[in-house]
Amino acid sequence: MFTLVRTERFEQEIKKSRFLAQAAPAGSEEEARRFITESSMPDAGHNCWGFRVGDIYRFSDDGEPGGTAGRPILQAIEGQEMDRVAVVVSRWFGGILLGAGGLVRAYGGSAASCLKAAAREPIVAYASLSIACAFADEARIRSSLGSFPGTRVETIGFTADGVQLQVTLPRDQADVFIRLVTDISRGQAAVVRGEE
Repeated sequence: MFTLVRTERFEQEIKKSRFLAQAAPAGSEEEARRFITESSMPDAGHNCWGFRVGDIYRFSDDGEPGGTAGRPILQAIEGQEMDRVAVVVSRWFGGILLGAGGLVRAYGGSAASCLKAAAREPIVAYASLSIACAFADEARIRSSLGSFPGTRVETIGFTADGVQLQVTLPRDQADVFIRLVTDISRGQAAVVRGEE
């Protein structure tokens, strides 16, 4: 899955109707709804939208015939394997009716073209690990983190026997790192997996 790096715009004219698609990253439903409100054009005839944030997804046809705008926008988001994204497509009517199929293609195509042009980045799920280890093992554990890109470590405390570390790393690397910590400490380090 991917999300957007920044806001993107795409504009096209179809049978004299003007379509403006705007897409932005949205980390929550509130962010998505705020973007929709801020990006809706007051002079446009319709401001149709769709967003997906994890398991939460919504869409609106904003007065267009049911299923001809909001759902195609959401399908464009899903078709581009996007998440944490909101898209608004504004339409200024040009005098020629597009029909249901034409509206589906216009709204879905505008959203898809906007998302295709946007800079994107992969969504990485992280795991949090709490590690209690001996002082002698701390330096070796820290130096092993270099082979795990995207990892953050902080010392959160000391005990009579050693140090308490908090490590955040990509979830798909957590099991390999836990085995490495076990090997380095000869099974003496305690590793507790936290929230992901």
